[in-house]
Amino acid sequence: MSKKQKQTLYRILLSAALLIAAALLPLEGWPRLAVFLIPYALIGWDVLWRAVRNIAHGEIFDENFLMCTATVGALIIGEYPEAVAVMLFYQVGELFQNVAVSRSRQSISELMDIRPDYANVEREGLLEQVDPDEVEVGAVIVVQPGEKVPIDGVVLEGSSSLNTSALTGESLPREAGPGDEVISGCISMTGVLKVRTTRAFGESTVSKILDLVENASSRKSRSEDFISRFARIYTPAVCYSALALALLPPLVRMLGLGLAPDWGVWLYRALTFLVISCPCALVISIPLSFFAGIGGASQVGILIKGSNYLETLSQTKTVVFDKTGTLTQGVFEVSGIHHAALAEEKLLEYAALAESSSSHPISKSLQRAWGKEIDRSRVTDIQEQSGCGVTARGDGPAVAAGNDKLMRRLGVDCPECHQAGTIVHLAVDGAYAGHIVVSDVVKPGSRQAISALRSAGVDKTVMLTGDARAVAEQVASDLGIDQVFSELLPADKVAQVEKLLEARSGKGKLAFVGDGINDAPVLSRADIGIAMGAMGSDAAIEAADIVLMDDDPRKIAKAIQISRKCLGIVYQNIVMALGVKSACLILGAVGIANMYLAIFADVGVMVLAVLNAIRCLFVSKG
Repeated sequence: MSKKQKQTLYRILLSAALLIAAALLPLEGWPRLAVFLIPYALIGWDVLWRAVRNIAHGEIFDENFLMCTATVGALIIGEYPEAVAVMLFYQVGELFQNVAVSRSRQSISELMDIRPDYANVEREGLLEQVDPDEVEVGAVIVVQPGEKVPIDGVVLEGSSSLNTSALTGESLPREAGPGDEVISGCISMTGVLKVRTTRAFGESTVSKILDLVENASSRKSRSEDFISRFARIYTPAVCYSALALALLPPLVRMLGLGLAPDWGVWLYRALTFLVISCPCALVISIPLSFFAGIGGASQVGILIKGSNYLETLSQTKTVVFDKTGTLTQGVFEVSGIHHAALAEEKLLEYAALAESSSSHPISKSLQRAWGKEIDRSRVTDIQEQSGCGVTARGDGPAVAAGNDKLMRRLGVDCPECHQAGTIVHLAVDGAYAGHIVVSDVVKPGSRQAISALRSAGVDKTVMLTGDARAVAEQVASDLGIDQVFSELLPADKVAQVEKLLEARSGKGKLAFVGDGINDAPVLSRADIGIAMGAMGSDAAIEAADIVLMDDDPRKIAKAIQISRKCLGIVYQNIVMALGVKSACLILGAVGIANMYLAIFADVGVMVLAVLNAIRCLFVSKG
């Protein structure tokens, strides 16, 4: 509890004690009013001041105005205990609200702790701590055990286990060594790393994450907009209704019926009506629910850029995926060797030698599959065959590695391969030696991600890719995706999403999940764009509405579940607040409800709604 909250608590306790003491004193008239004004002023001076200040700025109809009008009116008609009690319990409700907001802000603050305070720059053999903003791109920084990586970069020297939990929500550490990319916000656990920075601090991962979370509250959901508009109309409406309740019945009794007007009775009912009508429960709990939901999602590595996106996500019925880097790792690996006339290891050796001078991902995958250091002196006469492959001499024999076009060009018969992937045929000294299948590796969690989406109520899953049809259909079949479109250019992806948007039925929303620069237009066009934050491009992350910090597609279903639980809590608060207040307003208008029931209808409902809203902090753990 903060210092200010503690001061409020002390004021509440002292005012409650003074209220009890004043009620027990056998005083009448002005002395009685004086002793009740002491606890009233102690507990309500800030509310009175805010009401006066807001009226001076033209903001008349708010909860401060309602509280002041109701309590001052109660003092005027001699209901001193009720006046103090209303203000006292209002402050209790405000304290609950402040504690709840502080709790949800704490979850955000834990994320904010990923911001590094300094960077270690090596100068003349000594480490100097400087502000991360002062470190230029290309500078070499040192990250020691227990320190945060301050800026994105590439490891030059050293190795360490990195704690990425603050970014991804996952506790499993990631190993980093020379050549590996590291992102800011991770904590080096075991070793010293020398890192060459690849971005300025303002463009680094940690800065962008903090910016996303800090600005999330600026994008309001439709529910929040509705409550804001509702409060602007509702508050003056109930004020005029209370005024009418105070004046019209007495006038009708006096002028129309010739009865005693009973001004005090109707004024008390009007004041009770005002206390009941205060819209605090809605105005406070709805934004708090969304804020807490965004904070809870961030704890598991799901960054939602605004409550409007949280609300849209809850209505998602179609999820469209990019393939490479989203459902697959974007890393090519050897997945099969067929029709080998040589030992498989020898076939891989020839392929690695022939492809040793190429930096193409397929060539790199063949070199990794062989797994040994390549001696370039063993390879001669390397010739690139444009669009077909490569020919070379490896340890003497003539080796050709490439597609079926290369084999036909060389007059070598090659069998057709029925396995999906990129097929690398090999011929040694003019004779067919076999073929190697290279394919993109499916992410470990992709299959579970599709299954989890179905469990979360998603009706349709679609995959869009620029890859070949056979490869795309194989991946879609393995993962259980409903529909696949292959061999698409970026513009084709946008057109396909347009068709899917037109074909949808009802209020169901379409989400697109991608990671590359070419996905940015589609991320922007979809109802909700979800980007992979660890390996995704800056353009994709910027265009997306939601960012998954660990690139785990299983988090999509988790995000949908979080959004739906959060929206459920919001609707519970709306129904509870409006239901209880409507019933109590009717009871107050006919004189059945007294000021104490009014306090429950206002403060009690607000406390219940705030406590319910706090549950949004924990929806990620359900």
